Amino acid sequence: MKWIFKIVGGIILFGALAFLLGWVVMWLWNWLVPALFAGPVITYWQAWGLLILSKLLFGSWAKGGGHHHHGPGGWQNKRSGYWKKRWERKMAGMTPEQREAYINRMKERCGWSWDYEEPHKTGENNPQN
Repeated sequence: MKWIFKIVGGIILFGALAFLLGWVVMWLWNWLVPALFAGPVITYWQAWGLLILSKLLFGSWAKGGGHHHHGPGGWQNKRSGYWKKRWERKMAGMTPEQREAYINRMKERCGWSWDYEEPHKTGENNPQN
């Protein structure tokens, strides 16, 4: 029964946020554009049209679209293991004491709830063997 309330609450929350988004765009436009550029005053539905147009022009229709692309190659590097490799390089350059202090500091600051595990090194990747 709880899931029904969650779904209904989610729909109501989504609708309220959608209404609020259109209203904020309309209010900002009508406050700034006519005064600054002598542009037209727009309606609520025209504000939604601007939102959709901006998504078409500046957004992304890719899977999970609308994400900002940070770092080399953007978020798609999640699949290639870019961030994991970067983390392992960072950890490899630390002593065990530095590593433990860093992990404890990140647990305190970011609320991490997992422990770092040393990467398993095989003979072919480990130059010491």
